Amino acid sequence: MNEPLRILLTGFGPFPGAPFNPTMPLVKRLSELRRPALDDVEISSHIFHVTYGTVDRELPQLIAERRPHALLMFGLAGRTPYLRIETRARNAVTTTFPDADRHVARKGVIVPGAHPMLFGPHMARLLRAARATGIDARPSRDAGSYLCNYLSWRAIEATRTADGPRLAAFIHIPPLPRAGTALPRGNSRITIEPLVDAGEAMLMEMVRLVRRKSVRTS
Repeated sequence: MNEPLRILLTGFGPFPGAPFNPTMPLVKRLSELRRPALDDVEISSHIFHVTYGTVDRELPQLIAERRPHALLMFGLAGRTPYLRIETRARNAVTTTFPDADRHVARKGVIVPGAHPMLFGPHMARLLRAARATGIDARPSRDAGSYLCNYLSWRAIEATRTADGPRLAAFIHIPPLPRAGTALPRGNSRITIEPLVDAGEAMLMEMVRLVRRKSVRTS
């Protein structure tokens, strides 16, 4: 590539039922990585306020301003004790659970009549990369019907535009205990360090995939 490879990492802030969102420290840690293999990679990050309007407003702005070649997005799955590698976005929006501004969506779909959209075969490579670090990672076909799924949908849409990112991926992470607190019994025992290791492995795989894709299309 004749220009620096650009990766945009995203997470979410707090939302009803989740006053602490562990995607925030995870994205921060990943954006601060310094590795020889990343010397020619520009890594930027962004934390979305958990509302549909924020995603609709800020995602196009981020793509236009930062021109990422790939999006690596993280969200919280509060009831899942393992890493979920999402393979598709559903055409669904919850009409019962409010966003961070306490607004509830009125329509239960994103695009009337549309079918689910797939991220692509690269998600299998991210799954293998994560598992290679020893973390419990599993593929998922259901990203829910909240902001994580909505962002996934909009990101896949963006990859299908001429000026959009070439690849996008969404990863659901389990809840993490904050300092001085404990998770309820049965919840994840995964800590931030294994998540950072898995996140780094997936980030490195995204870099390889984008480079390979660039060679094929050049």
